[in-house]
Parts: sequence; C-alpha cells; structure tokens
Amino acid sequence: MEEQEKVVQTKEERLPLLLGVIGDPIIHSKSPAMHTAALKACGIAGTYLPLHVKGEALSDAVQGIKALGFRGINVTVPHKVEVMKYLDIIDEGALHIGAVNTIVNNGGVLTGYNTDGVGYIRSLKEETAPDLEGKTVLVIGAGGAARGIIYALLKEKPGQVIIANRTADKARELASEWADLGRINGCELESLGDFLPKTDILINTTSVGMYPQVTKTPIDLGFLPEGIVVSDLIYNPLRTELLRQAELKGCTIHNGLGMFIYQGAYAFEHWTGCPAPIEAMRAAVLDSMRL
Repeated sequence: MEEQEKVVQTKEERLPLLLGVIGDPIIHSKSPAMHTAALKACGIAGTYLPLHVKGEALSDAVQGIKALGFRGINVTVPHKVEVMKYLDIIDEGALHIGAVNTIVNNGGVLTGYNTDGVGYIRSLKEETAPDLEGKTVLVIGAGGAARGIIYALLKEKPGQVIIANRTADKARELASEWADLGRINGCELESLGDFLPKTDILINTTSVGMYPQVTKTPIDLGFLPEGIVVSDLIYNPLRTELLRQAELKGCTIHNGLGMFIYQGAYAFEHWTGCPAPIEAMRAAVLDSMRL
C-alpha cells in the first residue's frame, strides 16, 4: 500500500479519534463494526459513528466534519459523486473515477479518495482470479461503484471490458470516456446474451439482490454460461441469488466481502497511518452479520 498520512502528533492526540460513515440509508452498514474492531486491535482510542445524511443536508454534513473534529469519514450511497463538490482536495484516482468513498480531515482540509476499486481488485485477485490480463470482463452497472471497479480493472490490462447498464447511453458514455485506457464498450442489459458466451468474468456492481430483496437477480440467469467467474459486490447476503445460481452452473463465485474489508483497510490506513488489522476487521463483519 502507498505511504499514508500520519496522524498529526499534537496535544489533541490524547483525544479519541472520531470517525464515521455517511449515507442514506445507513442502518444496514457494517462499517461501524469493522472499524471499531480495527481501532481496538490497533490500540487506538476512538469512535466510529453511522451518520444518516439526506441529500439536501450533504453540504452541512461535510462542514460538520470540520466543525466536530472528525479525522475521517467514509461515504456510501448515494453521496459518492455529489460529495466531491464540497471537498478541498480530490486525489487523482478519485478525480478520474468521479467518485469518493473516503475523506481525510487534515487540520480542516478535506481530501477525498476512492478505495473501492483497489479494494475490489485486491480481493478478486487474491480470492478468485489472480491474473486478469487478457480476460474479457462484463460489468453490470455504470454508477459510482462501477466506475471505481472499472478504472482499477483497466490497470490490470484485460482483453476487453464490456459495461452493461439499464440505461445504455450511460454505459456508452463511460466507455467513451475511458477509451484511452483500454478496449472498452458499453451496451444495454438486453444485449447481454450477445456478450456472455465470450465472457471470462462477470461482475455485478448494482444493488440488485441485496438484503432484504434477496430473491432478485440483475440479469436473466438463463443467459449465464457455465464455468466462468461470477463476482457480486454485495456482501449481505454473502451468497446472493446470482452467486447461488452461478455456483449451480459450475461457476467460480466471488462475493463483495473482501472488497468491503479491503476498501475499509485502505481508508483506515489513510486516517491512522497504521497497518490495517485485516483479520480482525473480517471477523467483526462476519460476527455482525450473524446477529
């Protein structure tokens, strides 16, 4: 991992570190459990709070990060894009992606990062597909999560990336925007049947199938070929209907737990300068899902 900012060593260091996550909704988030465990494992006094922030209150909430002395904040749906306009500095990667999921407060200067993409690729390569070079990858969705995934994916030199979205124009616009980064195309979801037979890796970046709507799938599973890698960013449930059906077809499946852990780990290191306790974070998330 890249060298992270160190927590400023002042008399204020004796105060507990204040961290949190903003989103709408937020009650389902496992980030508080994960980061509370990380703080404890590292011996860092601090608190991580879930903050329910509506869109119309986003500007005030970001100013509140400074006013209340938060060291850092995670940003989840639907604020990852909109929050960028309220930040002082945006990391080059996050700027290219067009979405921020992590904010660091350095003495009142707010810097935005995107740890989603790098967290996802690390998880995918460690758990399922160690070599992505030359592969044909089909990505479902073209929102903020998809942008982070696709940007990081293109750095792995895949043979082709296909973006399938309910609104085809959005997929094609994203493909056109990043055409200089690799071979990339956009299409409507209805055209999936034309591309799936040639696909090596299928990635769902949408929320279709997330708890509580666990019986839904983002595509017609009749088109799903046998034996490919099927990845779903959702981690609640750990085995979505898409992954369950894919496994029945002999596919190698990959859920979103690893991405969630690693994007959180990169964020934690930005805030604290300490190596993230990965296993403690993973155990805390799994424990919270059993409650």
